[in-house]
Amino acid sequence: MRCALWPDEPQHELEPEAVAHLGGTSISLEHVFVAERSAKIVGMIELSLRSIADGCKSSPVPYIEGWFVAPQARRQGIGGALVRAAEEWARAAGFAEIASDMLLENRVSEDAHKALGYEEVCRSILFRKSLT
Repeated sequence: MRCALWPDEPQHELEPEAVAHLGGTSISLEHVFVAERSAKIVGMIELSLRSIADGCKSSPVPYIEGWFVAPQARRQGIGGALVRAAEEWARAAGFAEIASDMLLENRVSEDAHKALGYEEVCRSILFRKSLT
């Protein structure tokens, strides 16, 4: 699922963090929820704790690092259920806010976030320049 969510990232870089989390040794992933249908995983949401998040007043902030539902399972409430599970975990752990992000061109993600009550706090374009 991580490879489907981040297709431009090398698989050999995405797998170790997931394996570390499942083994209880991940330092970046705080919590992972999965959705299952007919004994198959059809969705996932990964949370970290960030010291700061744009638009948030508290620290640390639970942050939705990855959120994915398999194409055949979309528009069935699975994505919303995953987000609600993440929010319930964060609330039960005493956090006051939760944050997320998306790529500017991902209108589906934007609509999904807004439908779940998330408010846009800023837009940004990131730059880089190779020095080699």
